[in-house]
Amino acid sequence: MASADSETGQGTPEAIPQAVKIIVAGGFGAGKTTLVASVSEITPLSTEEVMTEASYGVDDLGGVESKSTTTVALDFGRITINDDIVLYLFGTPGQDRFWFMWDELASGALGAVVLADTRRLDTCFHAVDFFERQGLPFVVAVNRFVGSEPYEAAEVREALDIPAAVPVVMADARDRDSCRDVLVELVTHVIRSRSPAMTG
Repeated sequence: MASADSETGQGTPEAIPQAVKIIVAGGFGAGKTTLVASVSEITPLSTEEVMTEASYGVDDLGGVESKSTTTVALDFGRITINDDIVLYLFGTPGQDRFWFMWDELASGALGAVVLADTRRLDTCFHAVDFFERQGLPFVVAVNRFVGSEPYEAAEVREALDIPAAVPVVMADARDRDSCRDVLVELVTHVIRSRSPAMTG
């Protein structure tokens, strides 16, 4: 006998994709806004503002002297992995004075991408420390800037004192495929880090 749905022609309700929250963090000028914009399938929400004289002397512009805008709240983008999973990307502001927002942004996140700029590697220390304290799985993506030192992943890992289990990958925040690969690496890392708990 046909089901009521078949008789009415309505069929099974379409499944709603699982929403997964991902944080994109790192130092000031590391390329977080660029990464979100590169990979997002929608026009990203960005709270970039033109830097004013008030920020000079407050924000560390060493190595990024040509930067003229800065994120003052967050960046937001979306990328559909498949019919079941949609990633929502939240880019954090990188300046010290906005760190108070990170706890709220990280709430409910599956994992994080820490963007590292080898011209100013010390600027991502806070992000690494933050996610380690939160117990939130993360990967380090080394954004290859023109003119930056071509350090290898092992050198970056040693400099940041990152555990062997945390992936360190090379990336180009301007390139969609490269950014997608970083997100795939993060999701894979999250699944791998949760496997013992799931099977134990």
